[in-house]
Amino acid sequence: MKELLYSLTKISSVATVAGVLLTGCMTYDPYTGEEKTSNATKGAGIGAVTGAIIGAATSSDKDRDRGIITGAVAGAAIGGGVGYYMDKQEAELRHQLQGTGVQVRREGNNLFLVMPGNITFDTAQYSIRSQFYEVLDSVAVVLKKYDKTAILVSGHTDNRGSSDYNQTLSEQRAGSVKAYLMQKGVAAGRVNSVGYGYRYPVASNDSAAGREQNRRVELKLEPIE
Repeated sequence: MKELLYSLTKISSVATVAGVLLTGCMTYDPYTGEEKTSNATKGAGIGAVTGAIIGAATSSDKDRDRGIITGAVAGAAIGGGVGYYMDKQEAELRHQLQGTGVQVRREGNNLFLVMPGNITFDTAQYSIRSQFYEVLDSVAVVLKKYDKTAILVSGHTDNRGSSDYNQTLSEQRAGSVKAYLMQKGVAAGRVNSVGYGYRYPVASNDSAAGREQNRRVELKLEPIE
């Protein structure tokens, strides 16, 4: 029992130090200016703990300390690397898209770009508005720079009209954005598109404001690990 407690304490302390040294502790929210724990640091911490546990489990008794340290450092590097990569991509996208009406959302190590339908397409159309080309050009520049992410373009509608009509329109709009990004040099193998019709609303369809929020195209950027 005493040896087990020692190993657990060692794993915790070494993993914490490894994660902090490799990634730093804090970052700043680009909109609020508030200090917060970076996603890279969170990922490094998780990776360090996992690596330390594996190192402890696969080492002999006399080499356990070395195994914990080696595993923690390796795990922190892997776990923090993805978070750091997505942190940088997020910061550049927020900078490029500030004031455009496109929302940038972070969920773990995935990024979502939410493009309202009213600024992207004319009513009931799937050809991208010429005024939106510049915004998509900015997105394409960042996506080409950070090429270790897979991109899923999804189209969404409100519930007015038939299910078949909305399904087709959502697919066409997602396909238009996909085609434009590829035209601007984003590798075809990274981009997929799908239409969901009105199956996934983000607001109530009972009001005009809610329906406007539901008419959107989203880009999901997922790290290729």
